[in-house]
Amino acid sequence: MLDAMLAYAETVRDTAASGIRHVVNIGIGGSDLGPQMAVPALDAFVHPGLQFHFVANVDGHDITPVLRGLKPAETLFIVASKTFTTQETMANAHAARAWFLANGGTDTAKHFVATTTNVKAAAEFGITTTFGFWDWVGGRYSLWSAIGLPLAIAIGAEHFRALLAGAHAMDRHFAEAPLGKNVPALLGLLDVWYRNFHRFTSRSVAPYHQGLKRLPAYLQQLEMESNGKRVDLEGAPLPFGTSPVVWGEPGTNGQHAYFQMLHQGSDVIPVEFILVKRPTHALAELHAKLLANGLAQAQALMLGKTTGQAMGERAPTASKQLDAATIAKHRTFPGNRPSTTLLLDQLTPRSLGALIAMYEHRVFTSGAIWGLNSFDQWGVELGKALASDLLPRLASGDAAGLDASTAGLLERLRS
Repeated sequence: MLDAMLAYAETVRDTAASGIRHVVNIGIGGSDLGPQMAVPALDAFVHPGLQFHFVANVDGHDITPVLRGLKPAETLFIVASKTFTTQETMANAHAARAWFLANGGTDTAKHFVATTTNVKAAAEFGITTTFGFWDWVGGRYSLWSAIGLPLAIAIGAEHFRALLAGAHAMDRHFAEAPLGKNVPALLGLLDVWYRNFHRFTSRSVAPYHQGLKRLPAYLQQLEMESNGKRVDLEGAPLPFGTSPVVWGEPGTNGQHAYFQMLHQGSDVIPVEFILVKRPTHALAELHAKLLANGLAQAQALMLGKTTGQAMGERAPTASKQLDAATIAKHRTFPGNRPSTTLLLDQLTPRSLGALIAMYEHRVFTSGAIWGLNSFDQWGVELGKALASDLLPRLASGDAAGLDASTAGLLERLRS
């Protein structure tokens, strides 16, 4: 399947023959977050004649602006759904096909491809080219499979195999390295230490590389969907906390948004910095400033600033009505706030593969210690079932059997 997928990717990358200029991935969750994170991360390796778009939200405001600038003859749609029944994905796929036909598209089989195990449903949709994967592959662990097709088209077969090679190297490291030098295991243990012994409830991820801007969102699903559980493998309630809230933004943007809370807020929040030593652009001065900022933030979290140090400084923007001692108290940083810095030599397909695999094994480590099944996600099912019940009620107004809150909101939406 890998060989077939990569061979197909190369035919699309031959833009002179394929005529494709735009690739639109339609998926949600793990069928979206992995490729959406990895394509911009590896921008330096992306085919210069192709543009990539990702549609996930069932909100029409997601797909509408994407379609607005496209031409059917130049567009390839990838419908990514293991079962080919995912509500949001199929709604967007039908909207894309309607747009394609309404705007002169004439060959659905050429311009739509599916990554799915349900070949029959894809054929009924009009898709003849499909790439499958094992049904036990959870979406958040599926980037390496056919779900990685948009990334394979973006960076080509050779670089996609390098991504897999980097992940494989990390797999071997996790399986073979002694515990004291085992990076994913140590980070997983650290997560348990922070969550259960220090009672830290969240972790901020701050990649100092714009290409990794979607990494925090990717890690949210990987960790929170895997380990956001309240019962163990036997279904017994757990007497301790599990997954922290994972969130973040790229540096230096985050510094001008939420770092105030990290440095001086009442809650201690561990921070994970990711620095990349060598950029893939020629703007050396900008990259030096980026790295200096990343180092400075980690240093500031660790050392802080005493009131005595603040008293010796002049604060030109401070209110002139406040005395120096009060201003110094405002400018005191407690320090001793934990952070971890991960350093990559360069962001390449191989290093990105290793980084992602490291996070996967880290999540498995903490999940194993907590006694969880990190590979199920029952928490996403209830909302899906309730939405299926409520959808026809939005049209009919039938509120029979609904709780008062939902019935009231339904009435408001229909009025």
